[in-house]
Amino acid sequence: MESSKRSNTWKYILAFVIIVIHFVPIYMVLAIAFKSPYDHSSRWAFPGYVYLKNIYTALERGGMLLALKNTVIISGISILLIVVVGAMAAYPIARNRNRMNNLVKGFIMGVMMIPPLSILVPLYSFMAKVQGINSYWGMIVTLLTFQLPTSIFLFSSFISSIPIALEEAAAIDGCGPFQCFIQILLPLLKPALFSAGLFQFLWTWNDFFNTNIYINTVSKFPLSLALRVSIDVTSNIQWNQVMSMALVSVIPLILLFFAAQKYFVEGIATSGLKG
Repeated sequence: MESSKRSNTWKYILAFVIIVIHFVPIYMVLAIAFKSPYDHSSRWAFPGYVYLKNIYTALERGGMLLALKNTVIISGISILLIVVVGAMAAYPIARNRNRMNNLVKGFIMGVMMIPPLSILVPLYSFMAKVQGINSYWGMIVTLLTFQLPTSIFLFSSFISSIPIALEEAAAIDGCGPFQCFIQILLPLLKPALFSAGLFQFLWTWNDFFNTNIYINTVSKFPLSLALRVSIDVTSNIQWNQVMSMALVSVIPLILLFFAAQKYFVEGIATSGLKG
């Protein structure tokens, strides 16, 4: 009995330490972002009053408003295509049990194992030939190249766990494959759609590597590049403005997570039970 209490105590201590480790960066961002430029107190000290002008400076003068628009365009269209195309492509792969589909599924898994750096040069050369460098559509195609195979694999696994009897009953009533997908499977896939979409959105929203390679015009910089440039352009870094930019880039992710939390948790739980 005493040993179980001790083990539980250590678990609580470990959980508390992990919480503190994750909370410290958040506290630093908030403390510095809302601090006046004339406040020279310690960075660990939270300001006595909230200086909201840093947010305005980050959005207007720092160019974060334009970067936010670019990020929303790139991430929004990419996630919409990744989720919709991935779900539609996964449907025949999960339902048709034949040798060709097994080869396609194996090919998708093989593509997932290819390191992105190994195809960087040929992909960049191809995008340069089709004038996809420094464009929205070129960046979206690049994100689809790396993320669509993962989306197809996840959705095919989830669809395989759904009883096929539902579609057979719909087919008896006269539904075709497309109607079965839209009317039967798509409502059941809602938790998986939100879960996969949220994961992909986090990846595309925070992506720095690909945007740094394929976008080189300041007017088309997403948040990740705009935040990096704000540190490079001056030797006298205004950390309160930099942290305000970081806060602006994080807030949409937090709002999206809380808005989709119900479906996200449901999708994770359902995948765990059916997997």
